[in-house]
Amino acid sequence: MFAIPEQFSAATKANFEAQVALLTTLSNKMFEGVEKVVDLNLNVAKASLEESNAAARQLLAAKDLQEVFSLTASQVQPTAEKAIAYGRHLANIASSTSAEFTKVAEEQIAESNRKVVSLIDEVSKNAPAGSENVVAFVKSAIGNANAGFEQFSKSSKQAAEVIEANLTNAVNQFTQTAAKATKSSKK
Repeated sequence: MFAIPEQFSAATKANFEAQVALLTTLSNKMFEGVEKVVDLNLNVAKASLEESNAAARQLLAAKDLQEVFSLTASQVQPTAEKAIAYGRHLANIASSTSAEFTKVAEEQIAESNRKVVSLIDEVSKNAPAGSENVVAFVKSAIGNANAGFEQFSKSSKQAAEVIEANLTNAVNQFTQTAAKATKSSKK
């Protein structure tokens, strides 16, 4: 009978250590994602500055107003394409970071559930007679929690897919609008 408190103590310690490891892993994944976004933004800012300087030099070298309009119109399509590429890259970073978060969390939860079920099985072997209903209730509660998590996980994945589809649709619409604007400005 004295083994039960020791089992719970060991399980609590292992659970705490697992949660610290999970938080550490998730923090590292978050920082990796932030690092990718910062890197992307720095590269975009650098390229944008260089392109702006080149465009300004071209505009200053223009001989007449028609050439200024022509130069300005010629920048619409490339600028739109760059904005679209930036949006896609940013969405890709967010999507991959989210997928990594989900994977790590699912693995951790599955491992924690396995340990809890194992602990309950072990404790139930040493449980006094008449406690079968309590053990069954605890197992049922854990099963319900697992089912709830699985539903939440499925819903989260579906929501992420919908967001990604909507983003792709918005990018495609923006691309079409930019292409039409470029065509109409060339006429």
